[in-house]
Amino acid sequence: MTLRRRERVATVLARRQPDLTVVAETVHKPHNLSAVLRSCDAVGIGTIHAIQPTGGVPTYTATSASAERWVDVVIHGTIAAAVQHLRRDGTTIYAAHLSDTAVDYRSVDYVKPCAIIIGNERDGVSADAAAVADEHIVIPMLGMVQSLNVSVATAVILFEAQRQRLAAGMYDEPRLDHAELEAIGARWLRSPAERRHDRAGGED
Repeated sequence: MTLRRRERVATVLARRQPDLTVVAETVHKPHNLSAVLRSCDAVGIGTIHAIQPTGGVPTYTATSASAERWVDVVIHGTIAAAVQHLRRDGTTIYAAHLSDTAVDYRSVDYVKPCAIIIGNERDGVSADAAAVADEHIVIPMLGMVQSLNVSVATAVILFEAQRQRLAAGMYDEPRLDHAELEAIGARWLRSPAERRHDRAGGED
């Protein structure tokens, strides 16, 4: 492992935002979930949450540029379970949802601990997800179509969150504790052969 590679891993981990996340509610299409993961990695999100009736997440695609290696996905059985888990840490829940009370996505505070619920393209977020959210946010649309692709919409929202957090200096110092930085760094630096060995159930 080269020194340059180790420095790159250390730099990326130093910018991770442990109190910013996404909740993907029944995002079935693999290419959409892969694109969401790529955007999450780009803004420093290390863990997202997913809910699927099948109990798992779709197969990742090459469009994620291997983002699934850098972003962990925590599976929950229901949106209620995911939100309960997040609220234990005082997380504010925003739902990307068009409603009578929805506000412009740029008007809310992403500096505080927060999670953004996104839904699939056909149905959007569920009624249950909309009900448990603290606030509904929307991306203003000035054309004929009413919404963006779910992965594009997620990226737009996340880069606003990144903008706010950059202005607040939240990328200037590591937000993960030393033990987490060491553990994640060691996992990321494992060779492809070591990762294949792990997946096959081998021992170190």
